[in-house]
Amino acid sequence: MLDWLYDYGLFFAQVATVVIAIAVVVALIARQKASAQHHGGKLMVLDRGEHFRRRRESLEAARLGPVLGAKARKQWAKLDKRKAKEDKKRTPEGGDSVSWVIDFNGDLRASATPALTEQVSSLLLAAREGDEVVVRLESGGGLVHAYGLAAAQLDRLREAKLKLTICVDKVAASGGYMMACCADRLIAAPFAVVGSIGVVAQVPNVHRLLKKHDIDVEVLTAGKHKRTLTILGENTEEGRAKFVEDLIDTHALFKAYVGARRPGLAIDEVADGDIWYGSEAVERGLIDEVGTSEAYLQRRAEEGKVFELRFKPTRSLAQRLGRQSARAIERGVERAIERLVQLGWERR
Repeated sequence: MLDWLYDYGLFFAQVATVVIAIAVVVALIARQKASAQHHGGKLMVLDRGEHFRRRRESLEAARLGPVLGAKARKQWAKLDKRKAKEDKKRTPEGGDSVSWVIDFNGDLRASATPALTEQVSSLLLAAREGDEVVVRLESGGGLVHAYGLAAAQLDRLREAKLKLTICVDKVAASGGYMMACCADRLIAAPFAVVGSIGVVAQVPNVHRLLKKHDIDVEVLTAGKHKRTLTILGENTEEGRAKFVEDLIDTHALFKAYVGARRPGLAIDEVADGDIWYGSEAVERGLIDEVGTSEAYLQRRAEEGKVFELRFKPTRSLAQRLGRQSARAIERGVERAIERLVQLGWERR
């Protein structure tokens, strides 16, 4: 009897586990479908001017002490209520110009581009003439086509006649600089890495290793230049020459893109793939001003309103249920490559 009860209890526990697992999957699918109605994510807005003001009030209250600080806080609260009443009386068409702040932290694949696209599209719906868009940009570059698309999103702001200011605190190199040069005003910190207007490609080849072990690889193509260099097959001088020719053509497009957006830049003097720090870049015309993003935003908050946009994308069901280990490995490889690139800059 006891054995039967034990077996029954074990069977019941297994069934309950399966039912709970199915319920969790169904709940995730339902949540995924519901979140899809929000166009793939949520756009959040932070009042940076309010953030700076409250920070200042906290420090001033601390300086005054407990008693005077409490009185000061009451006075500030009254001013806040008065300001809120005045804001209600304003017409929708009225008000001061606004600085909208968005972030772009780039990796090799410029994977932040979808979020950037959503933010740009939203701004084009709400921004008014005279508004400014401030992009805090950090990227060491990556795939040409990926950064070409990201830069094209910033060009949409220029085409809409919105003032575009880009701030670089650490690095805007290669594809990162392709994006940065879209700005009407480009600001970089004194030791921010800027430039690297060049193109690089590396293709490993294990043909000799395979040949040593009597392994043949057939590379079949329809089209003379469908595959110029391969990883497994034997590369030819003709293929190498074509590959280099493609790199040169891409470099020429890169130079033309930068030159069109910064016409005062002596592009041939700075397009050799070299990099400069911010304090050097301003002398060569690669940037317009030396400074940090926080200093610029604090200055803008004293002159008008500053709102920071953050786009939180909705994660897919596949991302919720798995693929995290694969992404962790991929991120590790990308970080290792980016670190090697950074070490190359530091040794110059």
